[in-house]
Amino acid sequence: MSPWGTAKSAEFRGPLDVARAATVVLDAQDTVIGWSRTAEELFGYAQDEIIGKPLDTFLPPRQPSGLTEADEAGSALGAPLSGGEIRVAQHSDGRSLLVATAVSSLPGSGTAAHVLVATALESLRLWESRLALLQGLATQSPVGLGIYDTDLRLTWCNAAYELEIGLPFAEFRGLRADELYSEGSFLTEGYPNTLDSVMNQVLDTGEPIVDLHFRGRPPSDPDVEHLWSCSYYRLQDADGHVFGVCEDAFDITDRYEAQKRLALLVEAGRGIGTVLDVMVTAEEIAEVAVPEFADAVTVDLVEEVVEGGVLGAGGPAGGALVRVASRSAPAKGPAGLGGPGESGGPDEPEKTDPPSPVDYPPGSPQMRSLSSGGLVLADDTLVVPLRAGGSPLGLVTFRRAPWATFDNGEIALADELAARTAVSIDNARRYSRERAASLALQRQLLPRHLPQQTAVDLAYRYLPTDDVTGVGGDWFDVIALSGTRVGLVVGDVVGHGLQAAATMGRLRTTVRALAQLDLPPDELLRRLDDLVGQSAEDLMDAVGPPIEPREDDATGATCLYAVYDPVSRRCTMARAGHLPPAIVDPEGRLSYPDLPAGPPLGLGGLPFESKELELPVGSLIALFTDGLVETRGRDIDQGLNILGRVLGDPGRSLEELCDRALSELLPYGTTADDTALLLVRTRELDPGHVAHWELPAEPVAVGHARELATGQLREWDLEELTFSTELVVSELVTNAVRHAEGPLQLRLIRDRTLLCEVADAGHTSPHLRHSEAEDEGGRGLFIVAQLVHRWGTRYTESGKTIWTEQVFPSAE
Repeated sequence: MSPWGTAKSAEFRGPLDVARAATVVLDAQDTVIGWSRTAEELFGYAQDEIIGKPLDTFLPPRQPSGLTEADEAGSALGAPLSGGEIRVAQHSDGRSLLVATAVSSLPGSGTAAHVLVATALESLRLWESRLALLQGLATQSPVGLGIYDTDLRLTWCNAAYELEIGLPFAEFRGLRADELYSEGSFLTEGYPNTLDSVMNQVLDTGEPIVDLHFRGRPPSDPDVEHLWSCSYYRLQDADGHVFGVCEDAFDITDRYEAQKRLALLVEAGRGIGTVLDVMVTAEEIAEVAVPEFADAVTVDLVEEVVEGGVLGAGGPAGGALVRVASRSAPAKGPAGLGGPGESGGPDEPEKTDPPSPVDYPPGSPQMRSLSSGGLVLADDTLVVPLRAGGSPLGLVTFRRAPWATFDNGEIALADELAARTAVSIDNARRYSRERAASLALQRQLLPRHLPQQTAVDLAYRYLPTDDVTGVGGDWFDVIALSGTRVGLVVGDVVGHGLQAAATMGRLRTTVRALAQLDLPPDELLRRLDDLVGQSAEDLMDAVGPPIEPREDDATGATCLYAVYDPVSRRCTMARAGHLPPAIVDPEGRLSYPDLPAGPPLGLGGLPFESKELELPVGSLIALFTDGLVETRGRDIDQGLNILGRVLGDPGRSLEELCDRALSELLPYGTTADDTALLLVRTRELDPGHVAHWELPAEPVAVGHARELATGQLREWDLEELTFSTELVVSELVTNAVRHAEGPLQLRLIRDRTLLCEVADAGHTSPHLRHSEAEDEGGRGLFIVAQLVHRWGTRYTESGKTIWTEQVFPSAE
């Protein structure tokens, strides 16, 4: 059934339809003998007023010459109405009316000879506009229009629809929509699976479906999938009679592909280069490109790039290639899509850990790209080089099924993806190289682990501002000293990054060297200050003053040095411009000792002072740098209060306290300044592991000292060390009697090693030397050095102490 062929569809019959227009019946002399109600409404004459009157009562004759108003109107309207003409009529009230008329002769010999049909020109214009609209939709609209009857057979389409199908309308008239498109599918979810089902739903419910995305292959282009935006709505007349479904469809393939490319670039921006890792970045471009852009992707890099080496601007290949990433789309990964060294397994990325070498044959697209330095398109394979600063990084190979080649827009997209990947890979390569150097420096500058100490339990945290290199200007250290004592260090170099780290490394090394001399804290800082000032003067003499200051130049440093003795439970400390430590007693009471500040290192001219404290067993000492307690939005006092609150919880372990301190003071895990935190909890050496005697500075003291030492070793079940200990005690006491002043002190300590100490009131240190054959003495200290693990001298205000360490037999 034609959508236009219904009696109810009067809109399509035209303005001179007798069912709607004014109708006048005339006899042979053009006298009115019939007058419709519509004529009465149009011309204003009642039926009894006009019957019997001549036609020219309301329709004057044409003018004999020249153009009439009706002629001009007809000319303006274009082609005259088929079967009619435009006239000027006279209304009963004297007005002139522009009307369209048509006259039809009546057959037979009756009185009625003619029927005149008339309508107002406004109705004509409406009809003409409708005809023009329909003509435009049929021939000029870029939107494909098709009308299907209630059996879902195509009954009419416009020119755009016919062009989309690629056949004359007569050849596909009467077909169903699903018969017109092969392999059709919907991208829009929530709708039936076929076009017939969609149209049936519209017919049944009357609800239109708008912007339904349908993908299929039209007869005009069966090798390429197209995408249409389709809308469907039911056709019915004013009485609700349904006579079909109208489909309008617009091909949005190009727009959709452009949107896909843009979306892919957006995804590439989010998904490529998320971490500074060469291998991960290579895998990321493969993940982004498959399956949205290519069926298979492989990434091959120059071996030096993977290893973080230095790039050269050299030859076309730039070095041996290794496969670092490979990915294939589901059901599109047969061996035919693979390349050298690629298994081509479907769906999953192919791991190449470690990267595997790949060798392309001469003439292959990859070798042509390497040789030319540009991208190469060979049928279904697109090879794009990865370059940075003129140096080759590697290749990305995009592959598709043989029927899906790359167009110009996709080639440009592949080039953009490769360019972004190259930048990310080069950044990752540079980062890996710099980080490797920085980590090597860090291993030399900071303790990788702190050995367990008898004197203290400890925990620490280090958080540099420069999270790229992982090093900064702050440092901490724990140094084992003689007599089971321990040196605690924390320092801060002004500045950040490698410059500050290099200065920090020099200071840390110097502190460790000075600490081995058993210097008191104030003396150690004085010598460190002299070295810092001397180094600055030497640098100024060598290179001159800097032209302009640089932010990462280290221009000063602060330091705190403390020595804790677990035998006496006394802690001596001094500071050079550094924050004092926080001390929490076993009951949780917090204090910041009134420790003389001292000047920062390198200023010179001002003294340093030490302070000695006696600490209960289990006291907590917190050494830290100002990056922990001072931030842009918080002053030092607030930070110290927060730190004190955290440290005042005696029930938590040192590791928990470190974590809580960082979470409370640095909640975002970052800081504007380097941060170091060292927590130690003091111990006391078991009195049963310490033996101490005073001896007179007389020769008889030597034998007595041997007896005391031998007896103590028996109590400690260390008889295996008796012989060596007797020799050590004899030599050290003999030297003290001969060369120093009394009284003498002998102390044995059983710790991780056996410690033997002899103290006297002298300040002269013995020297280890080789005796000549004729010498009668001078060999004792040389023999002692061969028997012990370590030995040394430390000075006190009252004299000096010579000490030795022997390893237990079970530890050798």
